[in-house]
Amino acid sequence: MGKPRVLSGVQPTGTLHLGNYLGAIRNWVDDQHDSDNFFCVVDLHAVTVPHDPTMLAENTRAIAALYLACGIDLSCSTIFVQSQISAHAELAWLLNCVTPLNWLERMIQFKEKAVKQGENVSVGLLDYPVLMAADILLYDADRVPVGEDQKQHLELTRDIALRVNHQFGAGDSLGKGGEGDSILKVPDPAIRKAGARVMSLTDGANKMSKSDPSEMSRIEILDSPDQIKKKIKRCKTDPVRGLEFDNPERPECNNLLGLYQVLSNQTKEAVATECAHMGWGQFKPLLTAAAIATLEPIQHKYQDILNDPGYLDTMLKDGQTKANEVAQATLNRVKTAMGFSLPAA
Repeated sequence: MGKPRVLSGVQPTGTLHLGNYLGAIRNWVDDQHDSDNFFCVVDLHAVTVPHDPTMLAENTRAIAALYLACGIDLSCSTIFVQSQISAHAELAWLLNCVTPLNWLERMIQFKEKAVKQGENVSVGLLDYPVLMAADILLYDADRVPVGEDQKQHLELTRDIALRVNHQFGAGDSLGKGGEGDSILKVPDPAIRKAGARVMSLTDGANKMSKSDPSEMSRIEILDSPDQIKKKIKRCKTDPVRGLEFDNPERPECNNLLGLYQVLSNQTKEAVATECAHMGWGQFKPLLTAAAIATLEPIQHKYQDILNDPGYLDTMLKDGQTKANEVAQATLNRVKTAMGFSLPAA
């Protein structure tokens, strides 16, 4: 038995922030040597909502460079760009043809985003979960690290895989049997570790997000020390002295303490004791120092990578080659099962 296969990715819709790093990428880095990893920049997903075409390619390269800067190890991980592997779009179409429309219409994220976009909502946004399913299933992923907000999409991926296996496969329809028993491997979710959910600096009840129009709502990985200090100094707090975890009446307090705990690598108990009698004026410099200390090494490595564009080009080309080989084998397996004629070798 080889190492389990892990697949995950981030959209190139702006610079990564602390929520992306602490909620996802740092966990990838911590767990990567126990797995065979495929980490993609999901640029096809980025165009399901209005985007700036002049920035898409630049942002895509920046995200790939940040993967490396955050500690992704190419000895056990493959980094690639989603749109450079044509099998993603092709498998998504095949999966569209076996996915009932009502499965997509019940997706919570589609309903929320559709309300915001109104009449401009695209078919691509509705179909986003099917493309995500194609991303995962192409690489025979055993585990997919996701947050709670993506759990419904992963459940849909499992349902689609089971439907394909049932309609076109033979043997074990759960996709858990031996070689040849099924067409698509049914992945397992790997829900991110508790405490990694990072909330907005301007509203402790909502997630930190790249799509928030206010830059003050998030600390971006590439923010300068002065920017970090300014954002933390102005972040939303409450008038209560003494800081505490898990008080539902104090969401900002819980969020900022949680950030400090993770960034300073302390236990929850140690932070609770340290900050129990603090005011915000005393606490915010501690959080600022911890954020700067965490991000500065990443920023330095990121600049080194950008200063050698040939290295980044080579890395992405190698990633494309490896990812394409795996993805094409899965696509051919699906096409054969569905009755398509494959081109001669």
